Amino acid sequence: MKQIFYLSLFGFFTLTSCSPRLSPLTENMVRENRWSEDDLRRIQFYLSEDIVMTRRLGGNASTIESGEIKIINGQKVEQVIIEKGTPGVALFSPNRDEVAVSFEAGSDRRFLVFGSSDRVGGRYVLRAKEWQRRMGTVTYEDKLYRVQGSSAYASLLVDLKRVNKTIVDARRVGGRRIN
Repeated sequence: MKQIFYLSLFGFFTLTSCSPRLSPLTENMVRENRWSEDDLRRIQFYLSEDIVMTRRLGGNASTIESGEIKIINGQKVEQVIIEKGTPGVALFSPNRDEVAVSFEAGSDRRFLVFGSSDRVGGRYVLRAKEWQRRMGTVTYEDKLYRVQGSSAYASLLVDLKRVNKTIVDARRVGGRRIN
């Protein structure tokens, strides 16, 4: 009976020690590590909360590539859902404290912009063109979508264990000269 207990305990610690230690990406973290735009492209990001984007479709809707069509209150809408924990990659930095992250393969136009916010301790949270009455407007694949106010708290997470290993393994070579 003791052997089963110890094997179970060993298995638990083995699994939990290998799982990622996700922490919010913050302005402080980026500044302290002096991460450049290229460094950010080498980091695996994860989403902290679900983001649900919707947009109304007109009567003559074209083909839908990245979302699904639903009827809500008698209207056709396209919906794109990015679930909590979805991995993403940085594509570019539109501004000093922002990063454009893609969670969907197939097109570099499918990205959302995250930026540091003093309201939440410098965490990189979803940026919208505007927030009004618990609704935001974001651009995704060159189209405007509406997001619920709860998406305002969706932030980028990083696996610190993996990020630190990546940074430690990095080195710059100065070259070699003939004597």
